[in-house]
Amino acid sequence: MPVRAEIVNLPGFSVHSDADETIAWLRTTHRPPQVTYVIHGEPDAAATLRGRIHDELGWHAIVPAPDELVLL
Repeated sequence: MPVRAEIVNLPGFSVHSDADETIAWLRTTHRPPQVTYVIHGEPDAAATLRGRIHDELGWHAIVPAPDELVLL
């Protein structure tokens, strides 16, 4: 079966970053958001990342409950 795909390299873009990379990327913002929602990862890992965002950046961060709806 013929494959009609193009492979491209997107430097600086990862489909999955670790916590250190995520914190480093968040630091690049010029103005912190009012709220940061952590919606990726297992519950314990998400809670840990939420804590790091709060402790290291001083941002308000939330891990929404399962099936919680947030109006943006």
